[in-house]
Amino acid sequence: MAATTLPIFPLPLVLFPGVTIPLHIFEPRYRRMLADCLERDRRFGIVFLAEGTSEDSLGIGGDIGCVAHIESHDELPDGRSNITVVGRERFTLRAFVMSPLPYHVGMIVPYDDVRESEASLEPLATRVRERFERIARAARIISDDQDAVPELPDDPALLAFRVASFIDLNVEERRRLLASTSAGERLRTVDGVLTPAVEPMEQRAEMHARSKTNGHGSVAPL
Repeated sequence: MAATTLPIFPLPLVLFPGVTIPLHIFEPRYRRMLADCLERDRRFGIVFLAEGTSEDSLGIGGDIGCVAHIESHDELPDGRSNITVVGRERFTLRAFVMSPLPYHVGMIVPYDDVRESEASLEPLATRVRERFERIARAARIISDDQDAVPELPDDPALLAFRVASFIDLNVEERRRLLASTSAGERLRTVDGVLTPAVEPMEQRAEMHARSKTNGHGSVAPL
């Protein structure tokens, strides 16, 4: 598919497709980028850049990034802004292009999954959903949180990204997940984190629930 250009915001984080995150915009060059994006299609690209790393290293090895779509924008009196973005499609950053703008503009190409059959993905997706929901319910009991369990996408290609936004993965694991072109591989990766955590979390939740009864009464099974 054809290459295109997009404003690029290097950050020490990994944005996944389908996941919403808050950002605080304070540098003058990115204030300008935000203003330009709001006037156009509300889109820019996020690529990972470790803290203390030169931005000159980007665009050399085909960095994988994610398009961020601005969902909400709250400008502060001093010109800074709090925004909320949702991850859209992934891309490969080929290079930065010459531009008079104060922020980076990148030449990007789409980065897509390989084709996999629905029959091969659905059992994995069902397993991941079931384990995530069990852990989420247990976590809410432990924290005395009455909120509903987070909703998960129906699309198996997006499911692992959504689950990964809630679980403990380091930045390199998140980068590998973003770069994976196999939905099945991504689901197996998050399942490998969820499965060993289910029973310990449910045991902790049961102990917490019992402690609140002081040993009296019954506790509904998880």
